Amino acid sequence: MDYEFIEIEKDLIPYRFEIELAEQMYTFEVHYNSEFDYFTVDLELDGEVLVYGEKIVYGIPLFYDVQDDRFPKVPVVPYDESENSTAVTWDTLGVSVFLYVIEEEDEDDA
Repeated sequence: MDYEFIEIEKDLIPYRFEIELAEQMYTFEVHYNSEFDYFTVDLELDGEVLVYGEKIVYGIPLFYDVQDDRFPKVPVVPYDESENSTAVTWDTLGVSVFLYVIEEEDEDDA
Protein backbone atom coordinates (compact mmCIF):
# COMPACT_ATOMS: atom_id res chain seq x y z
CA MET A 1 0.00 0.00 0.00
CA ASP A 2 1.06 3.56 -0.67
CA TYR A 3 0.62 6.28 1.92
CA GLU A 4 0.46 9.99 1.28
CA PHE A 5 -0.78 12.62 3.65
CA ILE A 6 -2.81 15.79 3.28
CA GLU A 7 -1.06 18.73 4.84
CA ILE A 8 -3.35 21.04 6.82
CA GLU A 9 -2.15 24.66 7.05
CA LYS A 10 -3.44 25.54 10.52
CA ASP A 11 -2.40 29.20 10.20
CA LEU A 12 -4.76 29.60 7.22
CA ILE A 13 -7.88 28.12 8.88
CA PRO A 14 -10.61 28.55 7.83
CA TYR A 15 -9.49 27.88 4.28
CA ARG A 16 -10.27 25.86 1.15
CA PHE A 17 -8.05 23.79 -1.09
CA GLU A 18 -8.44 21.36 -3.95
CA ILE A 19 -7.09 17.84 -3.79
CA GLU A 20 -7.14 14.90 -6.16
CA LEU A 21 -8.27 11.65 -4.56
CA ALA A 22 -8.59 8.51 -6.68
CA GLU A 23 -8.44 10.55 -9.90
CA GLN A 24 -11.28 12.85 -8.80
CA MET A 25 -10.81 16.52 -7.84
CA TYR A 26 -12.41 17.53 -4.52
CA THR A 27 -12.52 20.75 -2.54
CA PHE A 28 -11.86 20.57 1.20
CA GLU A 29 -12.73 23.43 3.52
CA VAL A 30 -11.10 23.15 6.95
CA HIS A 31 -12.48 24.73 10.12
CA TYR A 32 -11.35 24.70 13.75
CA ASN A 33 -13.50 24.82 16.87
CA SER A 34 -11.28 26.51 19.45
CA GLU A 35 -13.79 26.11 22.28
CA PHE A 36 -13.68 22.30 22.05
CA ASP A 37 -10.31 21.85 20.25
CA TYR A 38 -11.36 19.94 17.15
CA PHE A 39 -11.27 20.30 13.37
CA THR A 40 -13.98 19.79 10.77
CA VAL A 41 -13.94 19.42 6.99
CA ASP A 42 -16.53 20.39 4.39
CA LEU A 43 -16.30 18.33 1.20
CA GLU A 44 -17.32 19.53 -2.26
CA LEU A 45 -17.32 17.86 -5.66
CA ASP A 46 -17.88 19.97 -8.79
CA GLY A 47 -19.25 22.85 -6.68
CA GLU A 48 -21.77 20.63 -4.88
CA VAL A 49 -21.37 20.38 -1.10
CA LEU A 50 -21.40 16.72 -0.10
CA VAL A 51 -20.69 17.20 3.62
CA TYR A 52 -20.67 20.12 6.03
CA GLY A 53 -18.70 19.88 9.26
CA GLU A 54 -17.29 16.34 9.15
CA LYS A 55 -15.37 16.09 12.44
CA ILE A 56 -11.81 14.81 12.12
CA VAL A 57 -11.59 11.96 14.65
CA TYR A 58 -8.34 10.10 15.31
CA GLY A 59 -8.18 6.69 13.61
CA ILE A 60 -11.60 7.04 11.94
CA PRO A 61 -11.62 7.47 8.13
CA LEU A 62 -13.25 10.69 6.98
CA PHE A 63 -16.68 10.13 5.44
CA TYR A 64 -16.56 6.45 6.49
CA ASP A 65 -20.28 6.36 7.26
CA VAL A 66 -21.38 7.52 3.79
CA GLN A 67 -22.23 5.04 1.05
CA ASP A 68 -22.33 7.32 -1.98
CA ASP A 69 -20.37 7.08 -5.24
CA ARG A 70 -19.60 10.81 -5.22
CA PHE A 71 -17.31 10.48 -2.19
CA PRO A 72 -13.57 9.69 -2.34
CA LYS A 73 -12.85 6.06 -3.20
CA VAL A 74 -9.79 6.04 -0.94
CA PRO A 75 -9.73 6.23 2.86
CA VAL A 76 -8.43 9.44 4.47
CA VAL A 77 -7.43 8.53 8.04
CA PRO A 78 -6.07 10.80 10.81
CA TYR A 79 -3.13 8.87 12.27
CA ASP A 80 0.12 9.27 14.19
CA GLU A 81 2.80 6.92 12.84
CA SER A 82 4.72 7.18 16.13
CA GLU A 83 1.52 6.24 17.99
CA ASN A 84 2.27 8.89 20.63
CA SER A 85 -0.95 10.81 19.96
CA THR A 86 -4.46 9.41 20.04
CA ALA A 87 -6.44 12.60 19.40
CA VAL A 88 -6.69 15.24 16.67
CA THR A 89 -6.12 18.57 18.42
CA TRP A 90 -4.52 21.90 17.60
CA ASP A 91 -1.29 20.65 19.20
CA THR A 92 -1.17 17.32 17.34
CA LEU A 93 -2.52 17.98 13.83
CA GLY A 94 0.34 18.57 11.42
CA VAL A 95 2.88 17.82 14.19
CA SER A 96 2.41 14.11 14.89
CA VAL A 97 -1.08 13.44 13.49
CA PHE A 98 -1.59 13.69 9.73
CA LEU A 99 -4.46 12.92 7.37
CA TYR A 100 -3.18 9.87 5.52
CA VAL A 101 -4.56 8.93 2.11
CA ILE A 102 -4.38 5.16 1.83
CA GLU A 103 -4.19 4.08 -1.79
CA GLU A 104 -4.16 0.51 -2.97
CA GLU A 105 -1.11 -0.40 -5.01
CA ASP A 106 -1.64 -1.10 -8.66
CA GLU A 107 -0.87 -4.70 -9.51
CA ASP A 108 1.73 -3.35 -11.95
CA ASP A 109 3.55 -1.71 -9.00
CA ALA A 110 3.61 -4.86 -6.85
